[in-house]
Amino acid sequence: SLVLSIREEPYVEAAVSLGTSTFKIMFGHILPNTVAPLIVQGTYICASAILTEAGLSFLGAGTPPEFPTWGNMIASSRLYLQIVPWTIFAPGICLALVVLAVNLLGDGLRDRLDPRISRRM
Repeated sequence: SLVLSIREEPYVEAAVSLGTSTFKIMFGHILPNTVAPLIVQGTYICASAILTEAGLSFLGAGTPPEFPTWGNMIASSRLYLQIVPWTIFAPGICLALVVLAVNLLGDGLRDRLDPRISRRM
């Protein structure tokens, strides 16, 4: 849908009316304007996959318990919550920090690669 909306922009229509080749329009106008939103979407999906795996592993429906994932670590630490609470908080905080880092990486790449934003700065 993003490509279809960019295809209707005036600068693309002007390039078509001037007889610019389809290859130049795709790689000179459409691709630079679609890369940034696609990177943000990809990093959002990556963060969602990390959280989904951790949630399923916590519930016992993900990876087997002998594999060290954050969900398995949190699930196995529930038994020791009153004795050593940091064993449950450490993987939870690390999980939250990794998801935050992935999302911030996507936003930073969008800011760096989006031609509309770079023109304003």
